[in-house]
Amino acid sequence: MIKLTYFSNHHKIYKFISIFTFVLCLAPLKNAIDWASRPPNVWAGKAAAIISTGGDFGGGRSHYHLRQVGIYIDLHFINKPEFFIRAFEPPAKFNDDGDLIDEEAKNKLKQVLLSLQAFTLRLQGKN
Repeated sequence: MIKLTYFSNHHKIYKFISIFTFVLCLAPLKNAIDWASRPPNVWAGKAAAIISTGGDFGGGRSHYHLRQVGIYIDLHFINKPEFFIRAFEPPAKFNDDGDLIDEEAKNKLKQVLLSLQAFTLRLQGKN
């Protein structure tokens, strides 16, 4: 499943929701990114953050692949905080509906989003 949502009209922020496999992002997500990078490149100069969930490393290896893709298309990722959810380790991170229920993870997500907001404003020269 891949979902691309235009998250904020004011700041031009996108969020990607996708499952990642092992090291690489899935081909449909990569294709969507590639198509949107054709002239005019909608990613150029934009800020982004990566959040992943998975097993042992929480999808962390896919972060690095997506960062490599971002360099080529001029998409600027925040460096900190990094956020990997180890979904299969206790305590439970998600409920049966897929909602994030772990308070520590919610706080970390908030930190990521605040960092993304600050970085976006800095890129736009509005800090």
